[in-house]
Amino acid sequence: MSARDDILARVHAALGTTPAPAEVTPSGAEVTPGGAEVTFGGAEVTPSGAEVTPLYRTTSGLTEDELVDLLVDRLEDYKARVEVVAAEGLAEAIRARLEGKTFVAPAGLPAQWLHPSLAESRVTDSREAPLGVVRLDELDAVVTSSAVSIAETGTIVLDGSPDQGRRAISLVPDHHVCVVPVETVVGIVPEGFARLDITRPLTFISGPSATSDIELERVEGVHGPRTLDVIIVR
Repeated sequence: MSARDDILARVHAALGTTPAPAEVTPSGAEVTPGGAEVTFGGAEVTPSGAEVTPLYRTTSGLTEDELVDLLVDRLEDYKARVEVVAAEGLAEAIRARLEGKTFVAPAGLPAQWLHPSLAESRVTDSREAPLGVVRLDELDAVVTSSAVSIAETGTIVLDGSPDQGRRAISLVPDHHVCVVPVETVVGIVPEGFARLDITRPLTFISGPSATSDIELERVEGVHGPRTLDVIIVR
């Protein structure tokens, strides 16, 4: 058996996606061929696709306050601007960031999130009536909601839902105002993926767009918005 086959066999056996091969012994683990129990590091799994015990953390055990504090810390470390507000203060918080700017919003963004004074500055995008790249580039900003935020990595995930819109609108404008409902904040990556539909168009955001060349000179705005405002709603 090649190293590749050995690694794939371990992965499949741990996930229960296919029957385990006749003989796999990673790190001294005992494997019983023919669909019986497989033990890796003390965790019992069933390679036939039944219940599987993951060999990694699936929850962080953090409280809501701890999750919010950790997410804020990570986002600010990535140079995002972060504010935590109550639901009744959300429209004003968004207005303060978009005042004087033209912006795009997905058709499914809740109407109460946008202050009436922003009505003339808003352009709506939808899958039925998508804006072109040139038009999006003319706009100053975009405002969206989000699907999941992972506190440990400071990552916000958009999944193309109606309140988040097409991927293009969150990548072309230079300023992204992203709303994070507190109930969508999780601690670690496995918790985040457990809430996501991986067949949807997922966009992972960890701070404003930034890259560095071989001399480590930071350049912002190459792959997306150079300014990221995150508003966490509790």
